[in-house]
Amino acid sequence: MRQVAVADIGGTHARFAIAELRGAEVVSLGDTVELKTAEHATFERAWQEFGHRVGLDLPKELAVAFAGPVHEPTLKLTNSSWVIEPALIKERLGVDRYLILNDFSAVAHAVASLRPEDFRHLCGPEKIEPELGVTAIVGPGTGLGVAALLRKTDRYEVIESEGGHMDFAPLDPLEDKIIALLRLRFGRVSVERIAAGQGLRNLYEALGAIEGVVLNLNDDHLLWEAALEGTDSLATLALNRLCMSLGSVSGDFALAFGARSLVIAGGVGRRLIDHLPQSRFRERFIAKGRFDRRMEKIPVKIIRHPQPGLFGAAAAFAKQHA
Repeated sequence: MRQVAVADIGGTHARFAIAELRGAEVVSLGDTVELKTAEHATFERAWQEFGHRVGLDLPKELAVAFAGPVHEPTLKLTNSSWVIEPALIKERLGVDRYLILNDFSAVAHAVASLRPEDFRHLCGPEKIEPELGVTAIVGPGTGLGVAALLRKTDRYEVIESEGGHMDFAPLDPLEDKIIALLRLRFGRVSVERIAAGQGLRNLYEALGAIEGVVLNLNDDHLLWEAALEGTDSLATLALNRLCMSLGSVSGDFALAFGARSLVIAGGVGRRLIDHLPQSRFRERFIAKGRFDRRMEKIPVKIIRHPQPGLFGAAAAFAKQHA
């Protein structure tokens, strides 16, 4: 049994834990320490705070899931001042071995390694055992993460993607109007402007402009609360449109990857775990014209593990250093 420190670094939060590995298997994931990146000047300071909170010497091996490109000499978080220089990690953190991977690649490793009970069936055939071939993974969070998991007989491979930045395709007259309004603000409207966490605000404001009504929910927390509880009709309409759009986009990625299954991940995915089955997600997911019958055969599940980024970072490290 070996211990590995794992970190999931995003623009808002940095999460840490200690994982126990046995060969290529993640045996356990310890308690999560969650820190706000804005409250710590550097990754090194957050690492020190993690060590202080757990109250013991940290492992000499580290796996980091990082929200951004990871193949540069200097890694920069999009929504934070943090900069990580991989060449200095061993010296500054006191570790002997480390792995840095894209945060959504880590989620894909988690999908490959978690137990069936860590997923909830959403629609399509309910299959327990994963099939060989491609699983598409779509993760609505603040943005939209996209990856593919290729399972082979004796191993699996993770395929990274920036699919969240593809163009959004409107499918009805109301979406035509929404996109026309959002183009005035963004110029180009990518799928994550609609089918991710930021999409609720964007849709709410666009629908308000179309309806000519005064918007009452200026706080995102209150907007999400009203949308999920159904206490504001415009917020509810925006949430319904978000779910429909997520279905459309997920179906597009399933086709693009030639997927035999699809997994919804991300913080927004978990937030919508009870709402998506009641929405028009499935209707839009399978509405692919001549490929409707193929789409009906694709099982769709939602990952419900609370820390797939941390678990996936551990799984990736275990796979590489078994």
